[in-house]
Amino acid sequence: MPDNSHHRGHPAPSSTYRVQLRPEFTFDDATELVDYLHRLGVGALYASPVLDATPGSTHGYDVADPTRARPELGGESARHELATRLATAGLGFVVDIVPNHLAVAQPKANPWWWDVLRHGENSRYARHFDIDWSRGRLLLPILGDDSTDALAVEGDELVYYEHRFPIAPDTGDGTPHQVHDRQHYELVNWRRGNAELNYRRFFDITTLAAARVEDPEVFADTHGEVLRWVAAGEVTGLRVDHPDGLADPGGYFRRLRAAAPHAWLVAEKILHPGEELPVSWPVDGTTGYDALREICGVFVDPAGEAGFTALAEEFGLPVDFVAVQEESRRLITDTVLVAEMRRIAAQLAGVDSETARGAVAETMIAFGVYRSYLPEGVDRWTAAITQARRVRPELGGALDALDEQVRNSPDGELATRIQQTSGMVVAKGTEDTAFYRYSRFAALNEVGGSPDEFGLPVAEFHALAAARAAGRPASMTTLSTHDTKRSEDVRARLAVLAELPGEFAALVRDWTRRRGIDEPALNLLAWQTLVGAWPIGPDRLRDYLEKAARESKLRTTWTDHDEAFEQAVAAWPDEVLDDPEVAGSVAEFADRIIPAGWANALGQKLVQLTAPGVPDVYQGSELWDLSLVDPDNRRPVDFALRRDLLDRIEDGWRPEVDDSGAAKLLVTHRALTLRRERPDLFTGYRPIHAQGPAAAHALAFARSADLVVVATRLPVGLADAGGWQDTVLPLPEGRWTDTLTGRPVPDGFPLLAQLLFRYPVALLVRGES
Repeated sequence: MPDNSHHRGHPAPSSTYRVQLRPEFTFDDATELVDYLHRLGVGALYASPVLDATPGSTHGYDVADPTRARPELGGESARHELATRLATAGLGFVVDIVPNHLAVAQPKANPWWWDVLRHGENSRYARHFDIDWSRGRLLLPILGDDSTDALAVEGDELVYYEHRFPIAPDTGDGTPHQVHDRQHYELVNWRRGNAELNYRRFFDITTLAAARVEDPEVFADTHGEVLRWVAAGEVTGLRVDHPDGLADPGGYFRRLRAAAPHAWLVAEKILHPGEELPVSWPVDGTTGYDALREICGVFVDPAGEAGFTALAEEFGLPVDFVAVQEESRRLITDTVLVAEMRRIAAQLAGVDSETARGAVAETMIAFGVYRSYLPEGVDRWTAAITQARRVRPELGGALDALDEQVRNSPDGELATRIQQTSGMVVAKGTEDTAFYRYSRFAALNEVGGSPDEFGLPVAEFHALAAARAAGRPASMTTLSTHDTKRSEDVRARLAVLAELPGEFAALVRDWTRRRGIDEPALNLLAWQTLVGAWPIGPDRLRDYLEKAARESKLRTTWTDHDEAFEQAVAAWPDEVLDDPEVAGSVAEFADRIIPAGWANALGQKLVQLTAPGVPDVYQGSELWDLSLVDPDNRRPVDFALRRDLLDRIEDGWRPEVDDSGAAKLLVTHRALTLRRERPDLFTGYRPIHAQGPAAAHALAFARSADLVVVATRLPVGLADAGGWQDTVLPLPEGRWTDTLTGRPVPDGFPLLAQLLFRYPVALLVRGES
């Protein structure tokens, strides 16, 4: 792993705190948080995209005008005030940027797109977007059907219901239909988008048009404003969204690093187990999904796998994840991304179009990673071609031609477009389809996760943490993000189920018999979700299940609804929660496992906050947060409550581990503050091994000679075995103090039963009282 310190002029922050900006939570609201974040111990505020977005956007990833701070957040003056307040408090400011695409849902909100629609290929912005102009007019899939009867002309605009488009100069005479036929764009049935689109989009979202940031002029235009903030010292770090969609990610990062030599740079890059960032990328690391998989995995009991597999089989669910994933990806290439497959296949010389499309699709389906970075990632490419030949031997000739053309010209259009698109197939096929079909054990179905790897051995966790300390010490780590399928605390509670597979299976059988959902994958997912997020109201549960049902694409989809099935799913939360026997049984079981879930949650939190890397805290997760997939995880955060609890902790309060979540706030506050104020304590990594009958239940490591972290794992098994008994933790000589309790630690080989008497975790510092 490379040492990237040579380009790290701006030191990485000690930690980050992610806030989701939106019209209801603006720059001014974030400015009011600065004092709280400083007291919490945070090193930098980490904001969702701040450039001007589609009006009303609740997430900001649909940037419409990259040349200005978003007016709906308060605009430039409020952004500047936030940056100033952060700098005064000694906090960094990390901004999320979106180089891959621009929003075109409301054309007038995007001045560049508006100009392209008005002037076509002659627009000065025609090359800013990845448009295939060889295919004639720009297709805009927005019509409800094939008819243009609802079109109207109003001034110099063509209007279709709420949609407005510019009219090219001197083309506005005649009927709306005649005017439409003279434009540089063609409005078509929305269903044609997946198959016929002639501009590259973000995944399957036709309202996000890809930008050609590989062009220096486009890079300068799209990044100029953000880089101005960086140059002024107002932004200290950049989080780069979706680099896998770029034509040349390595070239992009080299250009960005040259333009922002002192910024902390992290890439939203999902690494599969064993995969590393390309060594040629001058970045500090990833946004932390690799660490999430490792940290959550070490709290899952591998012994639970057989029981969950048996339960899934009993319900008729597939348990071969590789097969589910292949089927899901094939569904995507055959239906959702047909336009992309056709555009790529057209670049394959000497092969008929249908055969070429089959070869391209099969190679994408076979990818073991999101993307191969050629020529560096040639081994990943070779593995995909080999797998495609194995699955579809009849495509051998076309696959040979594809392989040869890509290898001979790794920078050519065919190779580039395959690389840009493979991540779309993997993400849509795996994360957004297979993860909702393969519901054997939902805690593992996480972005960057491997649902077929049931838990992570402690020795492997230590090896990976040590590798991060040595190779990418400034890489971000995370447990919850705006993209995770469920929050860290939901996963922590679900991890308890891995210790109780038989008991949970018996309950699910009974609950299903009484109130099952008539689709096995959703049924098993629903019961896990209900237990994992308990107590949860019917509205949040209903919204989640609707999304899960449509994402799985088994009985209904986002575009083709099975109305009867969706109505049954929508009725399910009320039916279950109003059934005293079923709801009572769920509540009784949830109440019993919640304490063990809290132990897991505190353990994984302390580990993430103290392990190698730069830990990010997702907004609100310093208390218990039982959020599900977006938009559930973008709900407002009660910061007044968090301030009040932090006041008490700063006054010396040592909260119990209870419903308030204050114990998690204590852990977060102590760990973050120590990281910020004593960076010398967080320099290396060494496993520490407990000794005694319950040694397997302790996860412990030293970050330096003077800092030791201890967490409890598999708490149900620990309790069943009679607790820690005489298990000890060997510590170096000296006077050690647990910073969570303030208590001194007995010398030498303290009993874990004494060390962890108050909390299931300990943060030990030597030489301080």
